[in-house]
Amino acid sequence: MELSKIANELREDEKALAAAFGLERFYKKHKVKLWAAVIALVVLFGGRAIYHGIQEAKIASANAALMTLQKHPDDSQALSQLKESTPRLYELYSFAQAAKKHDAAALAQLAKSQEPVISDSARYHAAVAKQQSAPSKLYKDLSLLEEAYEALKAGDKHKARKKLQAIDKRSPAATIAALMMHATIEVK
Repeated sequence: MELSKIANELREDEKALAAAFGLERFYKKHKVKLWAAVIALVVLFGGRAIYHGIQEAKIASANAALMTLQKHPDDSQALSQLKESTPRLYELYSFAQAAKKHDAAALAQLAKSQEPVISDSARYHAAVAKQQSAPSKLYKDLSLLEEAYEALKAGDKHKARKKLQAIDKRSPAATIAALMMHATIEVK
């Protein structure tokens, strides 16, 4: 009995040793591939961590610059820091300042922006600053109201009616459009 136990233990040890030799052969055969995979994983996760760290630093820098600009709008250092860290946020801030001050030159410059929301809004606000109407995707209904008003001032009731009918009934501007529509009614 004792001999069979020892034999079983030896067989188990032999199997473990064979598995270890098999593992060693596998390692020797695929050593370069295994190390390349390990290095690739380290570089991937390390690179992602560095990238996210840089992004967080940019966001913190932009936030600090924006907070400074809210307290001191004429701070040129904070303005340049915002422009360097996040150009899109810089454009948005510039748009807000130009719209608040009705700065037609700044709005005209922002109308050339690659950002569609900024360019559309700047174009619209630049026209409003000049007391003109302008087509706008964002301010479509307001733009239609302005065009209808301009047509009414010019005496073109038909054009005004077409502009007012183009305003969606669910729009917040629909009630104003309905009121303006009464001015287009011709009494015979």
